[in-house]
Amino acid sequence: MDATIWVFGYGSLMWNPGFPHLRAVQARMHGVRRALCIRSTYYRGTPDNPGLVFGLDRGGSCHGVAFEVAGTDREAVVAYLRAREQISMVYHEVVRPVRLASGEMVGALVYVANQGHEQYAGGLGFEETLAIIRRSAGEMGPNVDYVTATLRRLQDMGIRDRSLERTVEALTDLDTGLSG
Repeated sequence: MDATIWVFGYGSLMWNPGFPHLRAVQARMHGVRRALCIRSTYYRGTPDNPGLVFGLDRGGSCHGVAFEVAGTDREAVVAYLRAREQISMVYHEVVRPVRLASGEMVGALVYVANQGHEQYAGGLGFEETLAIIRRSAGEMGPNVDYVTATLRRLQDMGIRDRSLERTVEALTDLDTGLSG
């Protein structure tokens, strides 16, 4: 029997994996952090009005979901993920260690931000990030919905992401410019 593989999701894969899996468990990857650092010209933006999606950027750690995939599904799942995540090759496809909620360490396939890619947008200011997200939409819908759904999934798992909470709060605050 083919061995299972693991896939680590930290953005939309957490709430919309789109592939068959045996189980999905909370997990944490060290050495990288979830960041709105990828300009999306398809799913959550357009070439003329790019949105922002998550990438794993250097430093910190990231809570997410590890999906165990049957070995018999391996080829199909990897092909699906490459088609979904590698539209513009903005991510490096790597296998990195991830700690499952049980404490077990496994190697997981994950897509990490390519800082040398033209769509990499690390280091944007908070207000600029908000402005991009507010005005962007793509093939999969409004950028705001993507960011909000990611936070909602983390909250459903009991995981705090203060940076993302702050972002969503600012995006949904009708008095954004009036707070003092």
